Amino acid sequence: MSYFDDLAAQLRQEGVPSDRVEATVADLAAHLEESGGADPEAEFGPVEEFARELVPAGGHEPEVPEAHVETWRWTADTYVDEELLNRFGGEGWEVERVDALGRFVSHRDLERPQRWEYRRELVTRGREGLDERLAPEGWEACGNWIVYAWFKRPLAASLGPGAEISAPPGVPGRWRFFSRRFYVLVGVAALAVVLAGVAVAVDDGDADSGFGFAGGLLVGALVPLAGLWGLQVWRARR
Repeated sequence: MSYFDDLAAQLRQEGVPSDRVEATVADLAAHLEESGGADPEAEFGPVEEFARELVPAGGHEPEVPEAHVETWRWTADTYVDEELLNRFGGEGWEVERVDALGRFVSHRDLERPQRWEYRRELVTRGREGLDERLAPEGWEACGNWIVYAWFKRPLAASLGPGAEISAPPGVPGRWRFFSRRFYVLVGVAALAVVLAGVAVAVDDGDADSGFGFAGGLLVGALVPLAGLWGLQVWRARR
């Protein structure tokens, strides 16, 4: 089953009339073709999540992306996310939210793209009035992920007409932006697990015990990460 067939089935399950489902799917397919997107999941996100977005709480009609608005989802590690947010914000990309997978859901108006700037804050104990403190400076919350919150504000307030972009560049050709420091960190963690497994295997004289110990370390690391991801999904759905 194709992405759009699956989406149509999901919308019908949500009680959307068949004629409206057909019109929505046709509009989305046309939007994808006009934007040059080859993969609908990369453009709109996982089909189940996108179907829920199209049928928001309250029974409103599905929301179809307007023809003059580009949509792009992307992700980055925390070593480079602020820098990239401001770079892409300077190209007119406005972050609407951060989805359950930790991607920045962004859109850009093709007719009158505006420049945006961003900042990230650590929120280990909750927002703690952060929104209220930043609001006087024009900052507006645009997403949360685990212990981080991101804020945006339009540059029109400081640049005036200069904040409008006359010829915005095209949509970036990729959606993952991981830094060398991130890959080094992952490599060091993987090496530490392997070395720990080897040490146990040598000490016990049994390779199986080393594999078991290394596997236990991996599972022990993945369990809290899975819990945090589940919490983020629950928050996003709420």
